[in-house]
Amino acid sequence: MPAPHTQSPALIRLFAQRFSATRRGARLARLLAGLQLAEWGHPRDADVHDAVTAVVAELAANAVLHGRVPGRDFALLLRHDGGRGLVHIEVSDTHPARPVLVMPAFDEDHGRGLVLVDALATRWGVDDRVGPGKTVWAECTLSTAVGEPTYGQAGQ
Repeated sequence: MPAPHTQSPALIRLFAQRFSATRRGARLARLLAGLQLAEWGHPRDADVHDAVTAVVAELAANAVLHGRVPGRDFALLLRHDGGRGLVHIEVSDTHPARPVLVMPAFDEDHGRGLVLVDALATRWGVDDRVGPGKTVWAECTLSTAVGEPTYGQAGQ
């Protein structure tokens, strides 16, 4: 009797951490995301590394600047899904206001964070979470072949 063919399970790697809702916490989230990506085989200056760390930086900055509730932290979750070929990013905070993608005026010196997320992520969105607040998530595609882009321009 032939042995059944089994598929090896896709390797999903996780990184989860809470950070203080401060500029220092946002910076630490970006730095630790970069270190985790390098550990997962995506070194600094690789397209996916740069895209994911930029998205983490923007979402963490938004959590600190717009989603801060005094005394509450924000959370970062990274999910490296080799089977689906993507890195899923989640930043959760306890503020109820949901972010809105707007195109700032040319002379504005702020308001481009979600524009950058929209450009770097394959897709992104906002979900309710258990308890107060929301989770802003984004997905960046892993490179599948030399010369192919590691992220697309799409959003929600």
